[in-house]
Amino acid sequence: MKYGLDIATGSDFSDPRALADLAADAERAGWDGFFIWDVLFEEGTMDTPVADPWVTLGAVAMATDHIRIGAFVTPLARRRPWVVAREAATLDHLSSGRLIFGAGLGYQALAFAPFGEETDPKIRAEKLDEGLEIVSGLWSGEPFSLAGKHYQIDQVTMLPRPVQQPRIPVWIAGIWPNRRPFRRAARWDGLYIGTDLADGRLLTPEDLKEIMAYVKEHRASPEPFEVAVSGNTPPNREEGAKIVRPYAEAGATWWIELSQETLPEMQERVRSGPPRIEA
Repeated sequence: MKYGLDIATGSDFSDPRALADLAADAERAGWDGFFIWDVLFEEGTMDTPVADPWVTLGAVAMATDHIRIGAFVTPLARRRPWVVAREAATLDHLSSGRLIFGAGLGYQALAFAPFGEETDPKIRAEKLDEGLEIVSGLWSGEPFSLAGKHYQIDQVTMLPRPVQQPRIPVWIAGIWPNRRPFRRAARWDGLYIGTDLADGRLLTPEDLKEIMAYVKEHRASPEPFEVAVSGNTPPNREEGAKIVRPYAEAGATWWIELSQETLPEMQERVRSGPPRIEA
């Protein structure tokens, strides 16, 4: 079981230097991953400052040595996939191969509609699937083409390849019981599961067992598959481990601690360390 952090990038958390310092604190405290939001705005408002995740991750990479990093999650449908491929490969080199690429559909209409971007979730899902093929194809360092419904690429080669081979790990976000994101995740390297389910309940270990069975049913690759579950635990490690253990027993390979309301609260939680399960 590994332990990561899912950190906001708005309001209190909008200073890239503060986030880089927080990542360094997380590494010293024994966390395994430091992940930040990829949003244009805080939910429902344009009136608060927000940091760019990719620029911030560059600072995070330079402030840390071994912790895994990434943006959770990038709504690929509102990005140019070839630009994302270049940014991610560069960040993988900067971090010496520590990047995890998280991708999802995107949930904020505010990030799409004001800019004339596509708001139809079905079309965004099509663009996400094509975008993932593009990103992965360009990471190969070989000539890549795609004649898709939304994107057309003709014999493009991008170098350098990422440090990680055969590719940077790709994790897909999903909210159960919406099935399609979980079928999508089964084709890639990992799954990031939202705490809140589509019906308003909180994810339970029993839900996770059902998810694991569903992903296994749709997964053809024999390669290892990461399952990251998000939630909140108290600073007391023993109490936190009691919350995490049932999810680990149900198949989770990562516990992702969700962001606190304020930066001082998050600093305190980070420094207290992960809710590590003792053998």
